[in-house]
Amino acid sequence: MKQKKLGANTLSNRKYFVRYWQLYAMMVIPLAYFLIFKYIPMFGNVLAFRRYRPGMSSFGTEWVGLKYFQRFWQDPAFWRAFRNTLLLSLLNLIVNFPIPILFAILVNEVHNLAFKKVVQTVSYMPRFISTVVVIAILGELLSPSTGIFNLLREKLFGQEAIYYMNDSKYFRLIYILVDTWQYTGWTAIIYLAAITGIPADLYEAATIDGARKIQQVWYITIPSIMPTIMVMLILSIGRLLSLGFEKVLLMYTPDNSMVSDIIDTLVYRTGLANQNYSYATAIGLFSGIIGIILVAGSNNLSKRLTGDGIY
Repeated sequence: MKQKKLGANTLSNRKYFVRYWQLYAMMVIPLAYFLIFKYIPMFGNVLAFRRYRPGMSSFGTEWVGLKYFQRFWQDPAFWRAFRNTLLLSLLNLIVNFPIPILFAILVNEVHNLAFKKVVQTVSYMPRFISTVVVIAILGELLSPSTGIFNLLREKLFGQEAIYYMNDSKYFRLIYILVDTWQYTGWTAIIYLAAITGIPADLYEAATIDGARKIQQVWYITIPSIMPTIMVMLILSIGRLLSLGFEKVLLMYTPDNSMVSDIIDTLVYRTGLANQNYSYATAIGLFSGIIGIILVAGSNNLSKRLTGDGIY
C-alpha cells in the first residue's frame, strides 16, 4: 500500500512538473545567481584560517588557526570601523525604517488616482538612479564653490561656504538623508501591497462605529501589516553591519575618515588595496557571523513579542 501511494505521489509530481514547467524554468536564473555569487564564494572563507601567499593556492598555503581574528581583535582601526558601522546603521534604521511605513499609509489614503500614480512614480524613480550618479549630483549640490546650498548661504546670510562632503560633522546626516530620498518610495511598495490585502469590511465597520482616520490607521492598518513590518525589521537588523559600501566609499575622504570608515571599506582597503586577503577575510567572516546572530536573535524576540517571524 505504501509503495502504491509513493508511486501515485511520484506520478502526480511529474504531472505537476510537466504542467507548470515554465515556472520551474524561471527559477533556474535566480537559483544559478545564488549558487554562483552567494554559496560558492563561501568556500573562500577558509582563508580566514589559512595564510595566503600571492601566486600560490587561492585557498591558502598553511593553517594559522585564529591568528587573523586575534590580530583584528587588537586592531584599533577595526574597532573604529565597527563603531562607525554600528552607529551609522542604528541611526539609519531609526530614521529610515518608519518613514516608508508612514509614506505607504499616506499614499494609501490618497483617493485621486492620477495624483496617486504620480506620487508613486516620483518616489520610485530615485531607486533606479546609479549610486555613482547620486553621489555626483550630491557633490555638485554641496560644492563649496558652485553648490546651490553654499550660494544661498553666502547671498542670503553672508556666511562662508562649507565643504559638506569633506566635513565629518555632516557625513552621517548626508548619508541618512540620501538613503531616505533614494529608498523610501521603493520600500513603501511592500507595505502598500500589505495594506491592499486588508479587508475593506474592517474599515467600513470602523467608519460605522464612528472611528476617525487616525484611529482606523492605529487600530486596523498597523496591526494588520504588523507581520510584514516585523519581517522587514528583522531583515534590517540582520544588515546592521552591511551598509551601502558603494555610497560610503564614494563619500569617503581622508578628512571624514574618522566617521566614514566602516567594516566594508576596511575590508576593501585591507584586502584589495593592501592585498592582505586572509586578514580581510577574517574581518568579513566575523561581520557575517554577527549578522547571523542578529537575525536569529531579532527573529526569536519577534516571535515572543508578536508571534511573527521569518522562520
